[in-house]
Amino acid sequence: MADAVLEATLERITFASEETGYTVARVDTGRGGGDLVTVVGSLLGVQPGETIRMRGRWGSHPQYGRQFVVDDYTSVLPATIQGIRRYLGSGLIKGIGPVLADRIVTHFGLDALDVIEHSPERLIEVPKLGPKRTKLIAAAWEEQKAIKEVMVFLQGVGVSTSLAVRIYKQYQDRSIDVVRQEPYRLAGDVWGIGFRTADVIAKAVGIPHDSPQRVKAGLQFTLSEATGDGDCFLPENQLIADAVRILQVDAGLVIDCLAELVDEEGVVREVMPDGEAAVYLVPFHRAEVSLAGSLLRLLRTDAERMPAFREVDWDRAFGWLGASLEEKQQEAVRLALTRKVAVLTGGPGCGKSFTVRSIVRLAVAKRARVVLAAPTGRAAKRLAELTGHEARTVHRLLELKPGGDAAYDRDRPLEADLVVVDEASMLDLLLANKLVKAIAPGTHLLLVGDVDQLPSVGAGEVLRDVLAPDSPVPHVRLTHIFRQAQESGVVTNAHRINSGEYPLVQGLPDFFLFPCEDAEEAAALTVDVVASRIPRKFGLDPRTDVQVLTPMHRGAAGAGALNVVLQESLTPAGPNVPERRFGGRVFRVGDKVTQIRNNYDKGANGVFNGTLGVVTGIDVVDQKVTVRTDEDEDVDYEFAELDELTHAYAMTIHRSQGSEYPCVVIPITTSAWLMLQRNLLYTAVTRAKKLVVLVGSRKAIGQAVRTVGAGRRHTALDVRLSQT
Repeated sequence: MADAVLEATLERITFASEETGYTVARVDTGRGGGDLVTVVGSLLGVQPGETIRMRGRWGSHPQYGRQFVVDDYTSVLPATIQGIRRYLGSGLIKGIGPVLADRIVTHFGLDALDVIEHSPERLIEVPKLGPKRTKLIAAAWEEQKAIKEVMVFLQGVGVSTSLAVRIYKQYQDRSIDVVRQEPYRLAGDVWGIGFRTADVIAKAVGIPHDSPQRVKAGLQFTLSEATGDGDCFLPENQLIADAVRILQVDAGLVIDCLAELVDEEGVVREVMPDGEAAVYLVPFHRAEVSLAGSLLRLLRTDAERMPAFREVDWDRAFGWLGASLEEKQQEAVRLALTRKVAVLTGGPGCGKSFTVRSIVRLAVAKRARVVLAAPTGRAAKRLAELTGHEARTVHRLLELKPGGDAAYDRDRPLEADLVVVDEASMLDLLLANKLVKAIAPGTHLLLVGDVDQLPSVGAGEVLRDVLAPDSPVPHVRLTHIFRQAQESGVVTNAHRINSGEYPLVQGLPDFFLFPCEDAEEAAALTVDVVASRIPRKFGLDPRTDVQVLTPMHRGAAGAGALNVVLQESLTPAGPNVPERRFGGRVFRVGDKVTQIRNNYDKGANGVFNGTLGVVTGIDVVDQKVTVRTDEDEDVDYEFAELDELTHAYAMTIHRSQGSEYPCVVIPITTSAWLMLQRNLLYTAVTRAKKLVVLVGSRKAIGQAVRTVGAGRRHTALDVRLSQT
């Protein structure tokens, strides 16, 4: 069918895919009658109220009828009073909402847009509009124009609006020059642009397929992907093989470019004691070497900040506590208070919490300065409740600043005699290095965690490496399950799963299985269990007390699809519920959300991957969404930053580490077969304080219980610690 042109005002977006940009929208052609036309195509970035000129063709969908298929579009400034009022009030221009838009159009009429464009100082003529607000609107208008220019340039290579905004904010007027000449810089400089997006842009601007610039960027991307999977390095041969597969170039070219990259200090190549060459991204090599050195220095120092425990009558000390500790717990107390670095590990119900409380009580009794920390806000709150002392997240404790540097480090150590870190299995290499570097010689460090849980989301296996057979760090593993804990089905089944036994799913008051084989059926049943059955039977709030944990993100019973249906059930759209669409997601006031990247520039001391919160406000005028985090901090997100958030009604088990919930619902089906491992299911079950509900396949549960794991990550902290 021949090309056609359609000019219309966007009324609403009914669907938008964040990944592909494919959008289904309803537009008003202005021909009267109130009839809206359906348009489909790549329209990411267009906002309701905006007038666009679309080039494409008319077609017919068998289910939805006549529609306009868009090939490309350009924005058009509206020409009618009503159009201008709608355009300005749409939230497109930061600082102008519907009320102010109405006042501007009432005052200037059809000249309103011309005034903002050419004489913004005249905006002060509008009643109740002062000079400060006038300047902000003028700046926002100019920024929007510049971003549009970058968007038009990137439109041909499928880059989304949010990324165009980020590119502009990173490079300002140099944006288009950088994109044309150094497209691979984007992957390192702009969050949300990885190598693959940069590679598409590079091809479009004429960078050759076998360019050394491309191959070096591809090698760094391959290593970055590996750190995203938890590895601190890749063996050289594996790196080369992976890069050849990703880049589709000759192995000889990859080898030559890797050598150049090593010479340029873009990566670090180190031959390990076993003769294997390991290749690191520079920050991860520095952190691993630094962390090992810091731990060994703490262990070996002669300095001592708790000398009172060198000669203690331990029987009298334990008697003073007024509660009996079993033998291993007593050993852990002695270790924490007499050795500079120690680890306490063990499963649920084995007394880790009571042991930590005893350690803190004895230290405080001897006037020691005790500092308590955990990787997440929820874990820190739990530690504070347990001990009766303030506990902070690690990043708040270190007062991380924009850029990620810490206020406390080797030159300015923490004022502490004893530092206790709970949920230490969550500590990744980079955060652990920042923490240990800030501990002064003579200060005691106690790491507390369950080594059988999943390793950290970030790169490394710090707790496991510190507990390695040749590690010089002393540890105690608690194994005795106390009688009270034995009465809990959650605790009993956690230990059964950890020892390779199928969980008991009948006759328990706090552990249930709703069997079904089909993933879509499991998803529907999960929603029913969360929204209806649990609140009705146990009186739990489905939004605040119940957390759905899934093995994977994709699929009908994955976190992505479940978040959509759970949001529809728990936080539905309504006339009085503010919302903001971003890509394929809609954010509403009341939504449970989670941060999906480390952003050191947000909040008081950064907002970190895995931080949970609730949307408490959506401001169309100032174009921001406010989230109240689980650390009781209000954090603002500009509309263009909403790809840093995802819904958290359901989340992957990996993302739940360090958090506890009254109730956990776990959809587990054979569609997640490759992900099903013992430590995955064990971690999910141990996130629950009171109640676990499994939804899904007995066969899938059996697979998870039987499968020990996919092997160790590529780390060398254990090797570095064992070298004397």
